[in-house]
Amino acid sequence: MADTVLITGASAGIGRDLARLFAADRHRVILVARRGDALRALAGELRDRHGVEATVLAADLADPGAPKQILTQLDSAGVTVDVVVNNAGFGLNGSVATLPLERQLEMIQVNVSALTALTRIFLPGMLQRNRGGVLNVASTAAFQPGPLMAVYYATKAYVESFTEALAEEVSGTALRVSCLCPGPTATEFAEAAAMTGTNLFRGKTMSSAEVARIGYDGWQRGKVLVVTGLSNKLGMALVRFSPRPTVRRLVKRLNSPA
Repeated sequence: MADTVLITGASAGIGRDLARLFAADRHRVILVARRGDALRALAGELRDRHGVEATVLAADLADPGAPKQILTQLDSAGVTVDVVVNNAGFGLNGSVATLPLERQLEMIQVNVSALTALTRIFLPGMLQRNRGGVLNVASTAAFQPGPLMAVYYATKAYVESFTEALAEEVSGTALRVSCLCPGPTATEFAEAAAMTGTNLFRGKTMSSAEVARIGYDGWQRGKVLVVTGLSNKLGMALVRFSPRPTVRRLVKRLNSPA
């Protein structure tokens, strides 16, 4: 039976590729992002290729009122959401003291507050129907502090912790709750975050299609924590057993210009 899947940040990168995967399995998709033109192009592609219903909702999740506006629009259209994919998010490279305060607060709004709101808005209905679930996109940044990207790393730590806790709260139901944690990925993220010239993005990056496939397959299997790639899994284990001052210095070096 097809689900209705709401995907944020669907205009590009991992979100767009996740939308393609859900549509390929004949699920109805609701595409959310700021760029309406990109969403409409994707919706047309998915309708033509897979014959699925694809709805476009242009919204800026940096606006605190956006999640409720999304709910209002969907309620007015009589649409029930079965799965929420919280992919929208952004980062900024620079120190806390130099990055604009407004942008840092918007990062928290998009990466944390909107994700929490959309999950809470649609979760009761999922539980009542005992179907669907949540796929939250975090990052390997969730597992350590991130000097020169302090707020971004902190927001992803929240997403990872929140998702694991939520998964346990709904255990015993049919809901699937997963947290996708990719490492450096070839998307628009690096350029938007001013990260293209850093040590972190000098090495190998995974494609957004690879990351989306790993996340989608992990969510389908009910895997709570989905870390992409062997090197990222090894890095996560290394962080766990390394002295925290060493971790902080290493991450600062990675986030510094190459």
